[in-house]
Amino acid sequence: MTENNHVIHKDGQVATEQVEGAINKIPSEQRDNILENFDAFKEYLGKRIAVGESIGLGEEQMAKIAEKVADYLAAKEEPRNREEKLLQELWNVGKEEERHLLAHMLVRLAQRAQ
Repeated sequence: MTENNHVIHKDGQVATEQVEGAINKIPSEQRDNILENFDAFKEYLGKRIAVGESIGLGEEQMAKIAEKVADYLAAKEEPRNREEKLLQELWNVGKEEERHLLAHMLVRLAQRAQ
C-alpha cells in the first residue's frame, strides 16, 4: 500500500478525499462495534484525534477530516443509537458553515473522551 492510499501523509498533508476508502477498510464487525455504542464511538474518535495531534495536525485539519467522516456516516450508515440519530439529523439540516462548526465540536468532544 502506498502513502497515496492514506488520509494523512508523512509530511502532515491531509487527503480528505481518502476518508471514505479508509472507513471502508475497517472490517465490518469492528465498524459495527464502534458505531453500536456512542461511548465506543467517542473513544475511537478520541484515539484517532490523539494520533493526529501526535503528528502535529491542528484542530482545523482534524475538523476537515471529521466533516468527511460525518458526510460518510450521514449518507451510508443508519444511526444505531439516540446520539447518532441526533448527530445525523443535525448534520442533515445544517448548512455548510454549521456542519463545519459541528465537526469542530465533535473533535473537541472526542478529545475530552481521552
